[in-house]
Amino acid sequence: MKRVVRIRKIANLVVLLMTLCWSPAAPAQTNSVATAPTGAALTISGDVEKPLSLSLDDLRHLPRKTLSLKNPHDDKQESYEGVPLAELLKRAGVPRGGRMRAAASAYIVAEATDGFRAVLSVAETDPDFEDSEILVADTLNGAAMGENDGPLRLVLPHDHKASRWVRMLHSLTVVSVSK
Repeated sequence: MKRVVRIRKIANLVVLLMTLCWSPAAPAQTNSVATAPTGAALTISGDVEKPLSLSLDDLRHLPRKTLSLKNPHDDKQESYEGVPLAELLKRAGVPRGGRMRAAASAYIVAEATDGFRAVLSVAETDPDFEDSEILVADTLNGAAMGENDGPLRLVLPHDHKASRWVRMLHSLTVVSVSK
């Protein structure tokens, strides 16, 4: 139990340090829309065993989950549906479970087409570590997301503030701190 608490503290510290070091003043997301460089809806790259380039159709055929929650931005009840981030990272071969030490020293940069970036630790995405329920959503209230929100949005339902929710998500880059 003490080990899990220690790993959680280290993971949170890594996320905090990366967030502070990444940009002195992280800009808010804008409404400018660009195309993902590869034409794919989502790419997963970096320190992964199997880089992925997924279309919206690919994502629709993966295991899905629905989350009903209150959007902290506008205080409205919303229903998001999509693929759990843990499932996507598992398919890309990102360390998890028994390889928790490797997962605790890695982070993910989630990037939107407008250049907005958010950082999260790999450990916080692992269901063996915590029940984060982070979702790469492609529908909002039963419909495809509009141009200014989608086609994909990273939803972190347990964050008290939605500052790491990334709309117009197009890439996830995994970075290992200890090589």
